[in-house]
Amino acid sequence: MNFTKTLALGAALTALPVAAFAQDAPAPGFDEIGPYIMTTLLFLVGGFLVFWMAAGFAMLEAGLVRSKNVTTQLTKNMALFSIAAIMYWLVGFGVMYPAEWSIEGYLGPLFAVTSLEPVGLAAEDAALDYASAASDFFFQLMFCATTASIVSGTLAERIKLWPFLIFVVALTGFIYPIEASWQWGGGWLSEAGFSDFAGSTLVHAAGGFAALAGAIILGPRIGKYTKDGKVVPMPGSNLALATLGTFILWLGWFGFNGGSQLAAGTVGDITDVGRIFANTNMAASAGAVAALILTQVLYKKVDLTMVLNGALAGLVSITAGPLDPSLFGALWIGAVGGAIVVFTVPMLDKMKIDDVVGAIPVHLIAGFWGTLVVPVYTDGTSFATQILGFAAIGAFVFITSLIIWVILKATMGIRVSEEAEITGLDMSELGMEAYPEFSKG
Repeated sequence: MNFTKTLALGAALTALPVAAFAQDAPAPGFDEIGPYIMTTLLFLVGGFLVFWMAAGFAMLEAGLVRSKNVTTQLTKNMALFSIAAIMYWLVGFGVMYPAEWSIEGYLGPLFAVTSLEPVGLAAEDAALDYASAASDFFFQLMFCATTASIVSGTLAERIKLWPFLIFVVALTGFIYPIEASWQWGGGWLSEAGFSDFAGSTLVHAAGGFAALAGAIILGPRIGKYTKDGKVVPMPGSNLALATLGTFILWLGWFGFNGGSQLAAGTVGDITDVGRIFANTNMAASAGAVAALILTQVLYKKVDLTMVLNGALAGLVSITAGPLDPSLFGALWIGAVGGAIVVFTVPMLDKMKIDDVVGAIPVHLIAGFWGTLVVPVYTDGTSFATQILGFAAIGAFVFITSLIIWVILKATMGIRVSEEAEITGLDMSELGMEAYPEFSKG
């Protein structure tokens, strides 16, 4: 009996230091770790929704190009996302979010290779004021890849595969991260008061400017414009795929805009995410309806491709400021975006700029509109600063892209031969067809 009591007393004495330590340093409760967990979860869910937009772009482009070029577009979309993932790890993330600037406010350190938290990181060792580094990197990567996807559709049906992919290396590793750092990385535009909540300019217009530079250097498809200035329609191969792609992009945009709240640890943050979702959806709907009505009025028949791009333009238009407008505000902002597409697609054709999928009106022109309209609802912003930011990013991306396209054209050529273009890039570039059982379209 005495022996048993002695053992019990010894065990109690041994446990005292442990109990005292536990009292001195209690395990973090949910109030402390909850914001970290919820914001990390927001980034992960938002990230895979934006990733799904890669499928949306692939389906949209596959549906809007002719059947003889479908496999090439699918290959480009697979490759560009994969290249973006590697380049953003190797260069992009460190440039976009510099711990220290190489040129203060303008350029972060090159090749600051991204590293993640150690395996099994304990709560007491984590910085609980934000989210996990892995989730942040994952979420931001998706925006980088989206910028490259915008370029792909514009230059379809006549560009060589490998020069395009080399341009993607430059765009995702350097061009996009540098201009995005000016705002989201705390650079000079952020200091100037420019506001772009989720990337109407930083992502969409930037992709549009890169596409515009490429389209100018590349030139239009054979037979697109006649000598007397007429536009020859070149219908896409599969409008069902194009419609599917649009709905996938619409879905992914909830992660694109909602995740850009960048916080989910409070009632206010989650309420704001819900508001962003609702405004994003309203703008897309209004853009589609505006294009629906306008094409009926102008052409006496509804044009499905315009309706699809109208929805996307509505989404781009609300992206710079999806939180502050009322639902009515989101409606008219998105509706103007849809109208922009209907009027600017023919304008580009008059200029003989061949944009196969309409990405320049959707992403560049509607991106400008969305950026410009931010001060209507967002306090602390101004029209002058919004125009400054758009002009600065546009000039940088366009000029840099133009130089790269010119170099690629001079060194290795960027356009397939006339014979290859007529035959189709699927056979000339890849040797396989998307629809082998059907005749070439």
